[in-house]
Amino acid sequence: MSPVEDGPGPGPGLGLRRGEDGVVRCGWAGSPPEYLAYHDDEWGRPVHGEQALFERITLEAFQSGLSWLTILRKRDGFRAAFAGFDPDVVAAYAPADEARLLADPAIVRNRAKIAAAVTNARAVVALRADGGLDALVWSFRPAKSPAPRSLAEVPAVTPESTALARALKSRGFVFVGPTTAYAAMQACGLVDDHIVGCHRRPG
Repeated sequence: MSPVEDGPGPGPGLGLRRGEDGVVRCGWAGSPPEYLAYHDDEWGRPVHGEQALFERITLEAFQSGLSWLTILRKRDGFRAAFAGFDPDVVAAYAPADEARLLADPAIVRNRAKIAAAVTNARAVVALRADGGLDALVWSFRPAKSPAPRSLAEVPAVTPESTALARALKSRGFVFVGPTTAYAAMQACGLVDDHIVGCHRRPG
């Protein structure tokens, strides 16, 4: 188990950190409060449902090259801009809608990522004829979840995330490489990468 460091911010080893509330968490979740809430309430917990999975995949794609904190702080803006991540609504977005989003300061204004969200919404809708997004994503859940003892043991890519990315791309998704796919797997609870000793890790 990683040594427990004290204080509100991530520790040098990014293993475990005891927060000001006395709770031991993964080192990255010490501060700011948006990280703490995301760590405690969402990250690593199973996510099901087309809309919820579409949101996570979209946000992970927008995060590429940016701080996850930026995405968390703009999450409400993303939800408003993308109609609560309703795939049917987003799939119907026209070039005028994409232009509107490109001017929206409440989200990350990246033309390629906005276009990708619309493309992926259409792929989600098309996927219903083949079992749906939930069934596809969860079919790549590893047989055994990891039990990392430090951040160094947490992978960025796995065979399952590579296979998931390939499957999504074959069905028309874009901006879903193996690294983004693994981040989505973490976010949706297909794997539990909470460090051993973190209060969110069972057992």
